[in-house]
Amino acid sequence: MLLTYAQEHTGKTPARLDWADLDETLIGGFLDSLETERHNSPRTRNLRLTAIRSLVSYSSLQHPEHAATFQRVLAIPPKRFERALVSFLTAEEIDALVDAPDLDRWEGRRDRSLLLVEVRTGLRVSELTGLNCDNVTLGTGASVHCENGKGRKQRAVPLNTGTAATLAGWMAERGGQPGEPLFPTRTGRPLSSDAVQRLVRKHADVAADRCPSLRNKRLHPHALRHSCAMALLQAGVDTAVIALWLGHADLRSTNVYLQADMTTKQRALELTKPDSTPPGRYQPPDAVLAFLESL
Repeated sequence: MLLTYAQEHTGKTPARLDWADLDETLIGGFLDSLETERHNSPRTRNLRLTAIRSLVSYSSLQHPEHAATFQRVLAIPPKRFERALVSFLTAEEIDALVDAPDLDRWEGRRDRSLLLVEVRTGLRVSELTGLNCDNVTLGTGASVHCENGKGRKQRAVPLNTGTAATLAGWMAERGGQPGEPLFPTRTGRPLSSDAVQRLVRKHADVAADRCPSLRNKRLHPHALRHSCAMALLQAGVDTAVIALWLGHADLRSTNVYLQADMTTKQRALELTKPDSTPPGRYQPPDAVLAFLESL
């Protein structure tokens, strides 16, 4: 994309470009075009800048004669952006989503097992689609074993009784061999990340008839991962354990759930209230309510 942009604005083909052509003005214009023309978010813009910085940092060792140009490019700051609260589902919304697939169809039974595993384990979508039949341990100590997590780290995530029973039924129907995908397509190939995203949205549309609050949420596979983390947090699980559960390399990555969880904040508020304050949230007296209703 950068070379295409450079050719359009310098009139030079990539083979004729020099490092002096890729100065901070051209790079800045390219980054701006990502937002205005390609409608990329500031996050994506910053990722592109990171890639450019990696290229320039390497090139500065090979072409020190362009050190001044490289230094100005490396000085381009990332763009600030607002961090939205993570999107997650309540227990009622999770139940509605998991029950949405049509169990009379093979795909429906597969999708129900997939959704249930996702909301109970919090796997990344790449980990979910990478599961093979031999990555599941049933019986005592039921768990799934991830081998293709972020940073190629391996970890095992436990399964509760209900999830293990549903998964056992699916695996008996699936009849897969070790090394074959746990959640395949009709042709036996692993589901793609896009396919998982489509099936989440499809079943969310169906579940919205039972649980209308789903219509106001932008659902994607990662929201199910967030839902697992929030369920653990609201159950009182320590954030260090949640980080291990989700495979976070840094404990600070788990702080986003603390920021989004109103239940934990409500409990903290209850601990700081005066002794004379009645339990629960404030309720105005009936006289005030009657006055407000008359307006």
